[in-house]
Amino acid sequence: MQTLSEIRALLAERNLRPKRRFGQHFLHDKNLLRKLVAEARIEPGDVVLEVGPGTGSLTEALLDRGAEVVACEIDRGLAAIIIERFGGRVCVIQGDCLSGTRALNLDVAEALGNRPFRLVSNLPFQVAATLVMVLLVHYPQCHGQFVTVQKEVADRLMAEPGTKAFGPLAVIVGALAEIRQVALLKPSCFWPQPEVDSAMCALRRRVDHALKDPAALAAFAGVIFRSRRKQLGRILGRRFSDWPAGVTPETRPEALAVGQVIELWRNAGGWATPEVARAKPKERPKGR
Repeated sequence: MQTLSEIRALLAERNLRPKRRFGQHFLHDKNLLRKLVAEARIEPGDVVLEVGPGTGSLTEALLDRGAEVVACEIDRGLAAIIIERFGGRVCVIQGDCLSGTRALNLDVAEALGNRPFRLVSNLPFQVAATLVMVLLVHYPQCHGQFVTVQKEVADRLMAEPGTKAFGPLAVIVGALAEIRQVALLKPSCFWPQPEVDSAMCALRRRVDHALKDPAALAAFAGVIFRSRRKQLGRILGRRFSDWPAGVTPETRPEALAVGQVIELWRNAGGWATPEVARAKPKERPKGR
């Protein structure tokens, strides 16, 4: 793995500097990088998606474990460094890792194919929450996410009901995965230093969940939590009456547990918007 001096020198040789618009903060603590790789439990031949590989410190550690790495780097200069350092050992895709807010970059998706994979990344700040949600909701072949994110994002991922951070992200994580905080990272672990703390999180997809349409649940959660201080009776409409145990029309979204959000969504027929729920209260599909 590279030292901070080596990272600085590598960029300076190419007249490159960290770009704030891309959320570039290079994690240079070798012990933390090793900890992230160890937490992912990489075995030879495992497919790993790395977003924002930077100068390749984490990439090198993944390759040492025998992983097949698909690295997506939006910065053209940094992508060139990865290609120069690792050649054909890494599939490098230059561009945004996402296509909109619901899908991976088409080239990234093609490189991964339908194979099981894991995300192991020091994620750029701007993309972290969206990417975690996209992979959870739309890519069941992503069996785990082992990432460094802003502490604020980690708080939203692990938020408990009744807290300010609890929202759609925590609902989806609670429904589909198990999560734990692996480490808390101070700004000094990065160069340049961010203005906030970061956290290393491990998300492992649960194989026993019964959700058939996570995207619809995510949409439903997004709708009700946009009005988190309103009463559910006002959000879903007066004609809605199929309330889960412990939930009344006066309950506010911020007070719901994950299981109650799921049951409420199912009782609403899996509809993604309250407008549909108000329009078709008698046509809810059963057995979902």
